[in-house]
Amino acid sequence: MGTPRRAGAGERTTLSRGAEEYLSWLAVERGRSRNTLVSYRRDLHHWEVWAGEHGVDPGAPVVGDVETYLEARRSDGAGPASLARTVSTLRGLYRFLVDEGKLAEDPTRSLRSPRLPSRLPKALDEAQVLALLGSATGDDPVDLRDRALLEVLYGTGARISEVVGLSLLDVQGDDGLVRVLGKGSKERLVPLGGMAQLAVARWLSDRGRPCLVPDRWARRTDADALFLNQRGGRLSRQGAWAVLKRRAVPIGLGPVVSPHVLRHSCASHMLDHGADIRIVQELLGHVSITTTQVYTKLNAGRLRAAYDLAHPRART
Repeated sequence: MGTPRRAGAGERTTLSRGAEEYLSWLAVERGRSRNTLVSYRRDLHHWEVWAGEHGVDPGAPVVGDVETYLEARRSDGAGPASLARTVSTLRGLYRFLVDEGKLAEDPTRSLRSPRLPSRLPKALDEAQVLALLGSATGDDPVDLRDRALLEVLYGTGARISEVVGLSLLDVQGDDGLVRVLGKGSKERLVPLGGMAQLAVARWLSDRGRPCLVPDRWARRTDADALFLNQRGGRLSRQGAWAVLKRRAVPIGLGPVVSPHVLRHSCASHMLDHGADIRIVQELLGHVSITTTQVYTKLNAGRLRAAYDLAHPRART
C-alpha cells in the first residue's frame, strides 16, 4: 500500500490500492453518489499524505496513529462535523480491509466520533416560500423552467440532485406521482401537488422546454432530462443553485435560501399541517425515522398546542 503524492489543482487524487478498492466497492456495491465518493476520496487523500509525512503505513496503522492524526486535524482547526466525517471515512475503510482479509486488526475499532451539537434545520415560513415561488413570473422559457423547478423542489421535498436527475418519463404518469431516484439508487414515488403539476405542464408546453431543445444533443441522456439549461443540456446541481439564488436575492432571501432549505420547509410545513411523520419520512426518502424526527422540533408552538389538546392533565 504505497504512499500517495500530493495532487495538483484540478488533478484527480491517486490513492493507495486498498483505498481505491474501498471507493470502488462503495460505488458498485453500495451505490454511493459521486459527491459522496469525492468527499471520501478527499478525506482519504488527506490521511494518506499525512501518514506518508509522518512515517506511518496507511495500509497497516495502529490505533495511536489514527488518534494522532485526528488530534493534528483538531489542532489545525477542524471542527466536530469535519472530524466526525473523517472518523466515519477511516472507520469504513479499515472495516472493509479487515473484511477483505487485507488487514488483521481494525485500528479504528475504539475511536469515538466527536459529539455534534444538535442543530435544527432552517426552514422558511410559508409567506417566504410563497414570495420565492412568486418571484418566477413571465412566460419566456427560462421563467417557466424556473417556476417549475422551484415548485418541484418545494412540492416534493426532494434533494437537488434528485430533482435535476428527473427525466421526462418520471413525471408523465396520470397518477400525479413522480418517480425519484434517491441515495443508493433507491426509487420512491412522490406526489406532485396541483401547483407543481401546473408549473411542470406549462414548462413542457410549446412555450417552455421545446424552446431550449438544441439542434443536436451534446449528450444522449440530455434528451430525456426534465430540466434543461439555456444551452440545451441537462440542468446541473450548480445550475439549479444559480436559479434559486437568482430568484431569491431580489426578494431579500438570498442569504437564507438553498435547495436544502426548501426541502426542510416542505417537511416542516407538512408536519405543521398535521401530516403523519411516517408519511413525511417516506416522502423525503429518509432511511431512519430519527432523521425525520428533527423536524418535529421546529415548531415549539405546535408541540405545545398538541400537548394541551391531547393530555388530560395539561390544563388546570
